[in-house]
Amino acid sequence: MIIGKWNKSVILTYVGMFVSILGIFLAFAADKLNYSLCCLMVAGVCDLFDGMIARRCKRTEEEKLFGIELDSLVDVVSFIALPICIFISMGLTHVWDIFIYMFFALAGVARLAYFNVVTADSQKAIKYYIGLPVTYVAMIFPLLYLLKLVLEDVIFVPVFTAGIVIVSILEMLKINVIKPKGIWYGIFGVAAIALLVVYLVFI
Repeated sequence: MIIGKWNKSVILTYVGMFVSILGIFLAFAADKLNYSLCCLMVAGVCDLFDGMIARRCKRTEEEKLFGIELDSLVDVVSFIALPICIFISMGLTHVWDIFIYMFFALAGVARLAYFNVVTADSQKAIKYYIGLPVTYVAMIFPLLYLLKLVLEDVIFVPVFTAGIVIVSILEMLKINVIKPKGIWYGIFGVAAIALLVVYLVFI
């Protein structure tokens, strides 16, 4: 016996983590920033559907709790560590950028911890997220990066940096964000595929 759960209810979560590690490698070692951003988007798709798959599996209470914790831990890798690696690879390495990354990471882990507490105390499915989910960065930052195609660096860099700060603030604010369900899973999935095609073909 080994520690952990390894059934099909969590396999997509692990896949998302593997893709994120690949994204970190590509950001630094292979100088393939566009592919690293693709990994971020794929990790977002994995996170979008892993919960749906898990809910369709027969799970014990322990497996449910394990899935919640695992999802948040993988989110730290996929939507906090990987984006920061991408930012650094973009050349955003001024002293003030370090503090922005600290704030971004703080906002992310605080939001994930809060979500875990709320989820643990709730016995029914939630209709709204409190604060911007960290997973949304999988679409937000790749979309923001496209501005580089039309803006000079002197404008793009402060705009992108401001985007990081705004996302961090939105993750911490007590605002209701509608949780995707039904057709929205398909819409987000199609949007992610379309953006992936843009990155793989045109960038």
